[in-house]
Amino acid sequence: MSHTPMTPVRVAALGLGYWGPNLARAWSGLEDAELAWLCDLDSGKLERFARQFPEARVTSDLDEVLADPAVEAVSVATSAPTHAALALRAIEAGKHVFVEKPLALTSSDARTMSAAADKAGLLMVVGHLLVHHPAVAKLKELVDAGELGRTHYLYTNRVNLGQVRSDENALWSLGAHDISVLLHLVGELPEAVSAQGQCFIHEGIEDVVFGVLRFPSGVIAHLHLSWMDPFKMRRVTIVGSDKMAVFDDMNADEKVKIFNKGVTHSGNGNGQPWQPASYGEYVQLRHGDTYIPRISSEEPLRIQCRHFVRCVRGLEVPRSDAAQGLAVVEVLEALQRSLDEGGSVVPFDASLLRA
Repeated sequence: MSHTPMTPVRVAALGLGYWGPNLARAWSGLEDAELAWLCDLDSGKLERFARQFPEARVTSDLDEVLADPAVEAVSVATSAPTHAALALRAIEAGKHVFVEKPLALTSSDARTMSAAADKAGLLMVVGHLLVHHPAVAKLKELVDAGELGRTHYLYTNRVNLGQVRSDENALWSLGAHDISVLLHLVGELPEAVSAQGQCFIHEGIEDVVFGVLRFPSGVIAHLHLSWMDPFKMRRVTIVGSDKMAVFDDMNADEKVKIFNKGVTHSGNGNGQPWQPASYGEYVQLRHGDTYIPRISSEEPLRIQCRHFVRCVRGLEVPRSDAAQGLAVVEVLEALQRSLDEGGSVVPFDASLLRA
């Protein structure tokens, strides 16, 4: 992918746990970035990754990183409860910030972070990785171009057997991925949400969650989140009035399929009222061809990190900025409220996000 040459952005990677090393690898491998620091409280991890990324300085002292005037940006890939505090410290030090999802665990913290970045004139983006996936980009292209017709509904499946958590439920552990994609594809915020789940392994921690988002346009979306399932699925399905499309992230060769299938309403063709002889005469099922478009195999993480540093340079507009991060946290909170209330419908006031 060609793009305008630019001075590399010096990035410090905070956190070397589950996802942090992947970010460090991405920063290290980009022409447009320079991995300047690795920071983690675990000396063993610092020693290990210092060998892997010899160009980076290492420290367990965040102040040392933030005091380096050459550092322009930091990536925060620590435990979710620490995101807000670390991001705010980086912003106070004048650094642009990349925060792994979720942006924060409360909308209050997310608002504080967003306001601080705005006041300082700094960039803050959220690691909603799937928004940068070439397959999701293709779905967005299809939706925006009207290729699928009018979107009727969407649903996502993010399930597996394993990765059982004892500190957060399936909604908060898995939901941010799919909520970010749904909001991105639909292009609007929901007007109401609801969710139901069940705790089978740990009391008070839902292992499976079913969520519903209703949008002002009439689109409805469904999420299935679970770490107790016989299948490993990472799938997004869009059903439109003309065609249907599926993104299957577990399929290495056929990430996206477009189905020329739908329901056709018959008419008399002259604009006059028409009375069908039977319901079958009025509604006809259409089974057309299946099309598999070519999807770039470039790693989404690389795309995301390159996008961030180009946004730092003002060359691109963020796809998942603080506003999107806040929206996802607000939806998660509303779904959690519904879970706590046994599945009640929770109105979603999108105007509050613009307040």
